[in-house]
Amino acid sequence: MLRVLTLATLFPHAAAPNLGVFVERQTLGLAAHFDVDLRVVAPVGLPPWPLSRHGHYAPLVRLPARETWKGLDVRRPRFLTLPGTAGRFHVPALIRALAPLLADIRRDFAFDVIDAEFFFPDGPAAVALGRALGVPVSIKARGADIHHWGTAPATAARVIAAGRQADGLLAVSQAMRADMAALGIPADTIRVHHTGVDLDRFAPRDRIAAKAAFGVSGPLVVSVGALIARKGHDVVIDAVAALPGVSLLIAGAGEARAALEAKITALGIGDRVRLLGALPHADVPALIAAADVMALASASEGLANAWVEALACGTPIVITDAGGACEVVTDAAYGRVVARDAKAFAGAIGNVLAAPAAQAAVRKGAERFAWSANTDALYEHLSGLVVV
Repeated sequence: MLRVLTLATLFPHAAAPNLGVFVERQTLGLAAHFDVDLRVVAPVGLPPWPLSRHGHYAPLVRLPARETWKGLDVRRPRFLTLPGTAGRFHVPALIRALAPLLADIRRDFAFDVIDAEFFFPDGPAAVALGRALGVPVSIKARGADIHHWGTAPATAARVIAAGRQADGLLAVSQAMRADMAALGIPADTIRVHHTGVDLDRFAPRDRIAAKAAFGVSGPLVVSVGALIARKGHDVVIDAVAALPGVSLLIAGAGEARAALEAKITALGIGDRVRLLGALPHADVPALIAAADVMALASASEGLANAWVEALACGTPIVITDAGGACEVVTDAAYGRVVARDAKAFAGAIGNVLAAPAAQAAVRKGAERFAWSANTDALYEHLSGLVVV
């Protein structure tokens, strides 16, 4: 069997069950493959004591060092993160934490390949440890790991070096592959590996009934994503403000919540625009399926899971030309790709609402992103790195 060690700093835990659910789902799919034996190492970054005992760090301290998570054997080693250093010391700290653990794991589980699921700090640490252990390493690029960490002065060199030294590379979209190449990572070493979507969970529903569950009866736009500036929720709020009678529900949590609440109040649209907070991932399909449009004004993306999940629900999308947007919206039925401003979003949302495509026609846009295809491609990629 192919023995895989999956390394993922973005992986759900009891204190953050929505963290990296896309990594979790991909890992569950690979672990279920008949020819794969898999273990997960999901490092947890913590600042020095006493900071680690306060605020949102406190629940992380209490996480078990090892647990069974949805049937997966997951280790959760801690590594030191120093506030105010822009990630400069993340990689050496992660290597120090992982070196003895991986050596210990390897005594009972002689893994054939390290599958790093985020480019920073996972990727550079995986390359260093893979070389020390004589094990090939694959790194997957997803979005901010390239767009932020791959360009930030304190971390860019490590990201680029890891990209050049890894045995295999994956990118969530053709656009991400191009962005990696622009940094100096050889394009011919990068394989596009699209995200997957659960076509059973994310499926069309009776929209009238689904809307009623959220107290909505007229046209509905939803947006799913962290409440951070990069996601552009303010743009979508301004757009919906210009569309009388249209409601907007935003699912997500983050630092921009107060500013978004203030904007909603200032625009006088609190009766039709609501912030729902972070929803459990199990509740997201019902929200997206209730919508007539899913809108997300991202400044940057790899290939957002929310785009594909919306299409699977038969809900067209209005999004910016970020990352793999044009690889997803390949038919007018699937939605629109527009400029990142409120006027463009309002126009596109209005157009989609005026001439809605059939849910079945929209869903066809998601069928090429089935998790089974994701698993098959990942297995082929990782097994190809192993020298028999």
